[in-house]
Amino acid sequence: MSFESELSQGSFYIPECVKCSIIIWPPSEFCNQCFGEIVLRKKISEGKIIEFSRKDEEYFCIVEFENQIRVMAKMTNIPKVGQMVKILKSGISKGNYFFEVT
Repeated sequence: MSFESELSQGSFYIPECVKCSIIIWPPSEFCNQCFGEIVLRKKISEGKIIEFSRKDEEYFCIVEFENQIRVMAKMTNIPKVGQMVKILKSGISKGNYFFEVT
C-alpha cells in the first residue's frame, strides 16, 4: 500500500515514519530525517481553509490537515478562512494530485 496507490483510489492517508514518527510531506518512500520506512497512518478527511481565491464560479483553497499538511483544493461553495471542510473527492489525474472539498 503506497500513498499514490491509495490516492489514485480516492483515499488520502497520512504518510508517517515508523522509526521517528514524523509526518512525511510531501510523501516519499523513506523518511527525509532518518531514512526510516514509511507507513500510511490514517485516512484524512477533514481540514481547515487557510487561504482561497476565485476563478469564474470555482474557488481554489489552501487546506491544512493535521496542522502540517497543506494542499490546494477546489471548492464550489463560497469558502471562509478558518472554515473546516471535508474531502469530497481526491485522486491523481495526468500525474498530478487533485482534491475537492465541501
